[in-house]
Amino acid sequence: MHELIRDITLCILFAWMLGLLAHFSRQPLILAYLIAGFCIGPFGAGWVKSQESISVISELGLIFMLFMIGLEIDLKKIVRAGKVILFAAGGQLVGGCLLGVLFFAGIGLSLGGGQFDAVYLCVACALSSTVIIVKVLYEKRELDTLPGRITLGVLVLQDIFAILFLAVQPSLANLEVSVILLSIGRVAVLVAAALLVSRYVLPRLFHQIARRPELILLGALAWCFLVAETAERLSLSREMGALIAGVSLSTFPYALDVTAKVTTLRDFFITLFFVALGMTIPVPGLSVIGLALMIAAFTVVSRLVTTFAPLYLMKQGLRASLLPALNLAQISEFSLVVIQTGVADHHIAAETANAASFAFVVLAVLSTFAMSRSDEITRWAIGPLKRIGLKDLDDGAHGEEGSEGGHGEARRIVILGFFRAASALLAEIERQAPVLLEQITVIDFNPNVYQTLLSRGLHVIYGDISSADTLLHAGIGKSEMIILSVPDALLKGASNAKLVRHVRTLNPTAMIIATADLLSDVGELYAAGASYVTVTRLSDAHELLTVIEAAQAGLLADKRAELDQRLGERREVLP
Repeated sequence: MHELIRDITLCILFAWMLGLLAHFSRQPLILAYLIAGFCIGPFGAGWVKSQESISVISELGLIFMLFMIGLEIDLKKIVRAGKVILFAAGGQLVGGCLLGVLFFAGIGLSLGGGQFDAVYLCVACALSSTVIIVKVLYEKRELDTLPGRITLGVLVLQDIFAILFLAVQPSLANLEVSVILLSIGRVAVLVAAALLVSRYVLPRLFHQIARRPELILLGALAWCFLVAETAERLSLSREMGALIAGVSLSTFPYALDVTAKVTTLRDFFITLFFVALGMTIPVPGLSVIGLALMIAAFTVVSRLVTTFAPLYLMKQGLRASLLPALNLAQISEFSLVVIQTGVADHHIAAETANAASFAFVVLAVLSTFAMSRSDEITRWAIGPLKRIGLKDLDDGAHGEEGSEGGHGEARRIVILGFFRAASALLAEIERQAPVLLEQITVIDFNPNVYQTLLSRGLHVIYGDISSADTLLHAGIGKSEMIILSVPDALLKGASNAKLVRHVRTLNPTAMIIATADLLSDVGELYAAGASYVTVTRLSDAHELLTVIEAAQAGLLADKRAELDQRLGERREVLP
């Protein structure tokens, strides 16, 4: 016991020190934890040698990690997922697994006889890292963009796929139809029981202790370990039970409160899991490094093929098909969970597991770099893709746009970029001055916006507003008014100031209306050539003031009724 406490102390100390280095060098924290484990483990300095300690630390971290993954799976969002996400996820998972089995079996990895290296690797390579993706997309403010929503939707469905695999994983050595059905039946019983208890029993208990945070935390942990141990008794695994416990809690009213209470504890044990995983990684030989590089290369290539293809076939355009493929091009931390369950059941060779861990590290670094520059990579890739014959959404519309754009009579008003402010503006024009719609051209590269505006009979050009070719083709030089309504935080490859300067060069006489995020941006935009600058915080402040005044006058209900009526009359492109 004293040795376990000493080992945990070393794990946390080294994880923190290397975590600081990773933070300042802008590297993934998971990478730091793996290196910390390697440094203090049996293959490093040897300060932690006890296999029992490593096993206990790893299993505890794994249970908490899967419990939190379960808590964050939103079943309602899965049910509401659009066909684009469903087809993209289905194509990526099925295609990735089929290609994985063929590739890994083709390079000589085992596919039966008690060893299932190829199976575990194809599943591991089909999953992407939620931790890395959400962190980078959050920092880039792309979680709420179309590619961001597609990426997150695919991640959720990948988690469901992993749950199904973990259900049959203990029976891989005896994989018969009856065995698979029995395993799925056990999971179904456990899921049904957990959902019923979380629906009808736990809410009442948690309601009684809502004001006692320590009891909420203790209750969540008790539920996690109860379901985990029940799963073990059903010949499943504690990890599988922890995942089911989290999913069942995600549906009940106190899910957010439980998640907030457990998050700190989760981070502690997840850190321990990755440090413990790092302890099991030996100094790599050439064969391990070679296999790791093949796993990494296959993951990137297969993700580009299996994610890009279904999105492109569903007419999402080259950009919206490429970005999710780039976002998803890494191996998940959940993949390491899958690999470790295979190691525990002696289904996968230690050398293969080590290679998968190294591939995870390589891709964690490379994909973070690639995601941070995904817009530049996409712009660079679109040209060659068009040259080999792949059509974008703007193909086939050049004649019409050209006649009204660069080579003919341009529309009087051009909206560069289409997000919520432009959506609201268009709805207001439809309601109050519909005659103006005939004078408007919208330029954007969101395929949903493009298709929706076309279906409404509006003039829209699919293209990147930061591209000079797009602006010239749209006839910016002949327009009377150009509106830039997208804030800098959401623009890709440009800023309002750069766009204003560019547009002013192409059209010296047009009225240019730009948007400022910060008050300090207003002067810069006027200096760049803007005719008028809108500052959305001012209109927001005015609206809030009218709400305060209505509330003080006892007229808040009337104010709300007025707003409800206005919202009911609107038909916006972006909700």
